[in-house]
Amino acid sequence: MKGVILAGGRGERLFPLTKVVNKHLLPVGREPMIFNPIRKLVEAGIKQILVVTSTLHMGDIVNACGSGKEFGCEFTFKVQESNLGIADALRLAESFAAGEKIVVILGDNITTGSLKQFVDEFEKQPKGAKVLLKEVSDPSRFGIAALDEEQIISIEEKPKRPKSNFAVIGYYMFDSRVFGIIRKLKPSARGEYEITDVNNEYLRQRELTYGILKGEWTDAGTFESLAFANKMVLK
Repeated sequence: MKGVILAGGRGERLFPLTKVVNKHLLPVGREPMIFNPIRKLVEAGIKQILVVTSTLHMGDIVNACGSGKEFGCEFTFKVQESNLGIADALRLAESFAAGEKIVVILGDNITTGSLKQFVDEFEKQPKGAKVLLKEVSDPSRFGIAALDEEQIISIEEKPKRPKSNFAVIGYYMFDSRVFGIIRKLKPSARGEYEITDVNNEYLRQRELTYGILKGEWTDAGTFESLAFANKMVLK
């Protein structure tokens, strides 16, 4: 199994910090933000990792991550030239994946928990996809999963009337069919290729499983959540 970290975008919600520094290199605790998803993949036994970033500050990402020797892994880098969404960035991983299952992390996701249990479960899953969920206090900010006792019933992006408080957070696992699904996507109303549409296609095929992440978690994409991420990691 291989890992993919999506570290593109302009980081507009963190401007002007991101005017000179890539969002994923902002400090969280004593390290750049992107080091947390790297370490979570390596802890789960994944040693081949693709980092997808934007043209802006690309060299800084490469300089910060290096070859991967420091982390006990091996990095590949690719550039997303247009800011067309998460699924569009993931499209660039097809040749890297080379038919293997992949674990995908959004580069601003920070957790004190472990991914190993879920990665091991997905390795045994014959096909399909797996997403991780976390209960949140502000569900209208996220893609929200409606659940029954055994499975996800639906996923709704940033709902005005959430059906639960369980957010689909930025940890995804896909089989090789994900790239065929992405090729069939149409842009959303905001002009992006949405990862929620990918997950909903696996859901339609009844091949989407889920796990609930233990430990603390945040996406560090706003000033408030970045401050929380620092407190969480330093604590």
